Amino acid sequence: MSELGWIRRIAGGATGPVLVVLTAAALSGCVSDGSPDRSSGTPSGNARPTGNPCPADGVLLREGTTDAAMGLRVQSVELFNCGTAPYELDGYPDIRLLDEDKSPVEVRVGHGSNGITTETGLDEAPRKVIVQPGRTASFGIVWRNLVTDSTVPAVNGLHLDVRPRPGAPRSTVSLSSPVDLGNTGKLGLGPWQEQGR
Repeated sequence: MSELGWIRRIAGGATGPVLVVLTAAALSGCVSDGSPDRSSGTPSGNARPTGNPCPADGVLLREGTTDAAMGLRVQSVELFNCGTAPYELDGYPDIRLLDEDKSPVEVRVGHGSNGITTETGLDEAPRKVIVQPGRTASFGIVWRNLVTDSTVPAVNGLHLDVRPRPGAPRSTVSLSSPVDLGNTGKLGLGPWQEQGR
């Protein structure tokens, strides 16, 4: 199966070239600087996650689905609006990859597929997304697990540090599967997309 066909398959048959997978897996620790622990149970679609109360800014960040084929990796991250007011997103989140000790990993993050693959939803034009209370938005990252130089240590990231929009608190989303970059040193980052679009 081609990479494009595989990516469309993991998107659950959604219409259009959608990359991100919006069905979430279990979370293992989402926390926000200066706000309550954002850990949750296993969410499903727009269902409210169980666990700790909604933080002051009204959003929970949580791990989405991970999938892999032919060395190509895709990971989604969801933002659930657990508050009472619409939450506006525009363009791309600000992300940092962290290692096991939550120290920054050296990686080049580029918008879109970043030369890693072609014809994916990551290359859609960024746009404004209004997340209504009880609804979810998502973004995706893509990378290749590839070692091109055996003398350069392979890189694994186990957490994503995410700022959903300028001025918002950062949250650390712990991942159940590592971002195993090999020594490629780069990630592709897609724009925010609303669920069910």
